[in-house]
Amino acid sequence: MFSFTSIKDYQSCLLNGQTTCVEAVSYYLQRIEANIHLNAFLETYSEEALIQAADLDVLLQSGKLVGKLHGVIVAVKDVICYQNHPVSAASKILENFTSVYNATVVEKLIAEGAIIIGRNNCDEFAMGSSNENSAFGKVLNSKDNNRVPGGSSGGSAVAVQAGLCMISLGSDTGGSVRQPADFCGIIGLKPGYGRISRYGLIAYASSFDQIGIFANNIYDAALTLEIIAGKDEFDGTVSSAEVPAFSEMLNIENRKYKIAYFRETLEHPSLDPEIAASIRSSIQKLIDNGHTVEPVNFDLLDFIVPAYYILTTAEASSNLSRYDGIKYGFSAKTDFGDLTEFYKRSRSEGFGKEVKRRIMLGTFVLSAGYYDAYFTKAQQVRQILLKTTQAIFKNYDAIIGPTVPSPAFRIGEKSNDPIEMFLADIYTVFANLVGIPAISLPLFTHSSGMPFGIQAMVSQGNELTLLRLSKMFMDLKGKE
Repeated sequence: MFSFTSIKDYQSCLLNGQTTCVEAVSYYLQRIEANIHLNAFLETYSEEALIQAADLDVLLQSGKLVGKLHGVIVAVKDVICYQNHPVSAASKILENFTSVYNATVVEKLIAEGAIIIGRNNCDEFAMGSSNENSAFGKVLNSKDNNRVPGGSSGGSAVAVQAGLCMISLGSDTGGSVRQPADFCGIIGLKPGYGRISRYGLIAYASSFDQIGIFANNIYDAALTLEIIAGKDEFDGTVSSAEVPAFSEMLNIENRKYKIAYFRETLEHPSLDPEIAASIRSSIQKLIDNGHTVEPVNFDLLDFIVPAYYILTTAEASSNLSRYDGIKYGFSAKTDFGDLTEFYKRSRSEGFGKEVKRRIMLGTFVLSAGYYDAYFTKAQQVRQILLKTTQAIFKNYDAIIGPTVPSPAFRIGEKSNDPIEMFLADIYTVFANLVGIPAISLPLFTHSSGMPFGIQAMVSQGNELTLLRLSKMFMDLKGKE
């Protein structure tokens, strides 16, 4: 029977004739059908995936793989465009919209032989921390169906968690890859801003958004990153820096790291005591293994979430203004006396509650009389955070801490309190505000039975160090 542990082992089995791409696709299609109650997928591409698999099996008869991701089964979040396939951002306002082009990441995946098996459910327009905001129903955590998988990339996280694909892509604007990875007990990597092209990613907040990767091991995450990263003429914000062969360089360096942690994160009243104790235990283990780990004072923690939500909602109000019911997507069907009323009805009926809340917040902070009081102040906080971060990385290789304040919470537990839901992002939004790479690593199990992990962050453009450090963490875990 087919089984998957890593891309390297899977492709070795392909080369040895122990399995085929068709067998792999068939296995995952059966898994998706058996776990349809999780609502992780909005759509699967069964027929074309099997055809692609058969073509790859024929090409493999030459005795070598056609690409670095030959036969690898990938799922993509429903905010990433795949030509001639629907993409809705889990919103009624884009229901039945078909993409007319491929996102750059999709082009790169396909060029290396990957098979895209379907699109994953998510919070509408990537706005949410629980995946309860989708217009097409909530996603369930496969570890405990009464708990959320995290958001906004909950469907992509559950797809990997439940063994419905080998790797998946999500997007991370303030923790939307790392937080669900933590809740689901898998690896969630957010590269630095600009490392991966955003061309073909439906925008939430353009100066924060970054495509990220869900995987079961560091090698798979590293391999995927080296393939989808890099310059792109269609994205003016993407880095032109050379992309290292991350997967080949994981084991080259073996050194002792100098690591910082924010004292305030571990002392914050919102942090679950078990998570705090586990992070402290990890710090001591690092010290015992010869690494330097030191506390750094960080008195800006309580400013992070307010600054993040002011800036992202402002950008969202601008980005989502294009969805007016005229050119494409949902249109209100009743006769109207004027165009303004048509816009109001189409947007009111097409957008969900959380998206409307953020559009209104963003419109408010950009309005006359409030722009300087809110938006300008938040930009100033962002600049202070950036300078503080740069100063820290002059002395330290990485910053570690919690990914989330608590393990996966129960469905509906925070739905009636948006402020409490926003605070679930307290440890993840920092990396997006300053644009640095970050990862969540699944190291622990809570007394509730749910997994949780540790977050590591490094300086901009330094994903190789992040991946090497992550591998060291996972190796230490494996020795326990």
